[in-house]
Amino acid sequence: MNVSTILESEFSASVMAVPPLARRADLTLDFAENQKLIRHIEAGGVRTLLYGGNANLYHVAVSEYRELLDMLAALTGLATRVIPAIGPGYGKMLDQARILAQTPYRTAMVLPMTGFTTSEGVEAGLTRIADAAGIPLTLYIKSESYVSVDTLARLVDRGTLIAVKYAIVRDDPSRDDYLRRLLQNVSSAKVISGMGERPALAHVRQFGLAAWTTGSGCIAPRAVMALLRASKAKNAYAATGDDKAQRLYDAFMPLETLRDEISLIRALHDAVTLSKLADMGPILPLLSSTPPEHHAKIEAATQALLDFERRLAEQSAHS
Repeated sequence: MNVSTILESEFSASVMAVPPLARRADLTLDFAENQKLIRHIEAGGVRTLLYGGNANLYHVAVSEYRELLDMLAALTGLATRVIPAIGPGYGKMLDQARILAQTPYRTAMVLPMTGFTTSEGVEAGLTRIADAAGIPLTLYIKSESYVSVDTLARLVDRGTLIAVKYAIVRDDPSRDDYLRRLLQNVSSAKVISGMGERPALAHVRQFGLAAWTTGSGCIAPRAVMALLRASKAKNAYAATGDDKAQRLYDAFMPLETLRDEISLIRALHDAVTLSKLADMGPILPLLSSTPPEHHAKIEAATQALLDFERRLAEQSAHS
């Protein structure tokens, strides 16, 4: 695991893969199957792994947290950054922060909480959590009401936050007044689009966000890294009119659409198992697997994306 000091440039160098977490039938962590998926993601060139919602860390026991951190540190390569999630409640965060303080992790992502919060309370709480962990935090934002732009800017300026995972859903991601206000106060190099591939092109091309988080990219890491490079190659697109980024983007949409329609977390968990890249096992309660009637279409979309990934690998080998 990469334990070096995080540089701002790191956020734009790799898409953040957000993998599911493999468990055995008794719900204990499955080291071997998690390693299979991690090796696949790393082989595609992704160098940041974020274990959060897709890994169902909302429901992870604090008593298991140190084992999880140690496992991820042991299974990842020396060039791979791992960002574990904490929270979403303050008490759970505080217990996890004290565990993190005993490890070499350089940041942790705060899972979003709806209700029972105020902007002032979030500011005070995150300051205490960062102090307890001894590291800056990454904040996951899914609602405008969670924290004000001014508060967010103060937390970044003070060093309490090192990055922001922005995931407020818009009908048109290119029209987002809150995001524009945010970027007037926080460097776009520290803001990562947090909703998978669907808004990624708009967020990177129009707003200049560093990169994005990806679930489907765990299945097609080579393709998602190619999409990151192509999305930033504006001059090449202007010169040729060939929008390679759009073609790569389109390959992700069938699985991303199913995830939107069924469940972002559950559909990805089962997609990885159906891909045969690794067996994710049962999903941790309080979630459950996708209903069996959805499995065939998830498998078909997953296989199509995996075939696309393999064709890219073959083209790269012959170029």
